[in-house]
Amino acid sequence: MAAIRKVVIAEFGDVDVVKVVDDVCPPPPPGHVQIAVEYAAFTGGDVNMRKGIYPFQKSPPFTPGYSLVGTVRANGEGCKAFQIGDVVTILSKYDAEAQLVNQPEKYCVKVPDGVDHQQATVLPCDWNTAYSMVMDTAKVSEGQRVFIHGISGSVGTAIMTLCKLRGAEVYGTASERNHDDIRAYGSTPFVYTDKKWMDKMKEMGGAHAVFDPLGFDSFDESFSILAPDGILVAYGNNGRALDGHNKSPTCHIIKMFARGLNPMNNKRTTFYGVFRQSSTYKPHVTTLLNMVKDGTIKVPIKKIWDLEDIQSAHREWGTGSGIGSLLIRIPQKQG
Repeated sequence: MAAIRKVVIAEFGDVDVVKVVDDVCPPPPPGHVQIAVEYAAFTGGDVNMRKGIYPFQKSPPFTPGYSLVGTVRANGEGCKAFQIGDVVTILSKYDAEAQLVNQPEKYCVKVPDGVDHQQATVLPCDWNTAYSMVMDTAKVSEGQRVFIHGISGSVGTAIMTLCKLRGAEVYGTASERNHDDIRAYGSTPFVYTDKKWMDKMKEMGGAHAVFDPLGFDSFDESFSILAPDGILVAYGNNGRALDGHNKSPTCHIIKMFARGLNPMNNKRTTFYGVFRQSSTYKPHVTTLLNMVKDGTIKVPIKKIWDLEDIQSAHREWGTGSGIGSLLIRIPQKQG
């Protein structure tokens, strides 16, 4: 048993339910490796889990943290893929915000030498989500019009970057304070609230793909700006975290799917969720790591908080200027 510090959400609630506590990490069980965590990604999923409104989530107490980068410290029985000291990344969903964590070896991906560890941290979750939706789900191609809600966020920025690489025209909604950063990527930003983006997209003939993490009424609006053969890809319900309401998304998701099944039009709808059990998980993460290594993509890091300042991360999520991903820096254990 090794003494560690880790984040625990002991009950659902406001920021003050998030604590950093002392605990122990047992030796890795068979098929698992023990990882000394360097960085954990911080996402809207963490915020929704703290509020108890994340789909199919654990009940408290639990340690959040959807993805991580760290160093293999010990191998459990039967584990031979990694050597002690190898740097790995993994889609963990839970437990990343801790100094040590045991994770299944089969879901770990080695980080190549020369790849920035901060950038690698968010590839298994946010950038894997974006890559799968852009390449596999929407199949974005050159010359298409793409619209992204929350374009300045971690997933939004990833979708924007990948769509630009595909040769698409990119539009999206974001806080006005981030519009200059979005324009610097060659994309066109709008504010969400005045709905001018709806008029503009309809004037151009609609979007061939809309990526929407907001949920609820936003799904209806996103569907309305689709081109006749467009696809709406929903991938979250971050609107709940942003506006504070705790309504169930179920009825809105059902309605969204029903619209896509209407035989009278060719518009399509789908809901995307990222899973490490997916056959594309490791190939996509490996591809993204190589894209970082060869300079094809650069993951912007918006802000990093230290582990002991985790409440500030929850308090400040969705605020501040800049685009890109959010990280928690995990202090290395001594000895």
